[in-house]
Amino acid sequence: MTNSIRFASNTCTDQARIDAFLTNAQTGFLGLADGEIPYVIPLNFIYYKECFFFHGAEEGRKIDIIKTNPRACFTVSESYGTLVDPVPANTDTAYMSVIANGIVERVTDLDEATSAMQEMLHKYVPNYYLSPLSKKHVATYQSSYGSKTAVFKMKPNRLTAKENEIDEQKKFYSGRTIRDDI
Repeated sequence: MTNSIRFASNTCTDQARIDAFLTNAQTGFLGLADGEIPYVIPLNFIYYKECFFFHGAEEGRKIDIIKTNPRACFTVSESYGTLVDPVPANTDTAYMSVIANGIVERVTDLDEATSAMQEMLHKYVPNYYLSPLSKKHVATYQSSYGSKTAVFKMKPNRLTAKENEIDEQKKFYSGRTIRDDI
């Protein structure tokens, strides 16, 4: 699929910048197709070894959809503020976003699942645990609802990134008015 990005000037092709963004962003959105109904779920995630990894209960709507149609879209977006301009139509936002398409698959290799979950702990609670996550914990953990945890990954077959960098001189702040800019 080769859809072009509208506003090509906002395209980001700097892989190091994209990787840093995906490493630090907190929430991703997994888009699935439940028949003719879109289903989008906010998730904690990691971008690790050029794949998106996430976890959840091994049963439920998300799992049912993935079993029926594993094609997915994964979107990550962060807003960095509003940029003002004396011309209202030129008011804009500073942001970065990544959209990736691929096939979601369950991670069945315990070493890979443990490694992904360890990386997730490093991202969301760095240096909190004194010892690494054990494979036994990943293999046997059950939630308070009685469901085992499943780890999933999506290797992008297409990934695009866009950004509009923050311009501190144009950044809106509470109390700023057009009088400050003319």
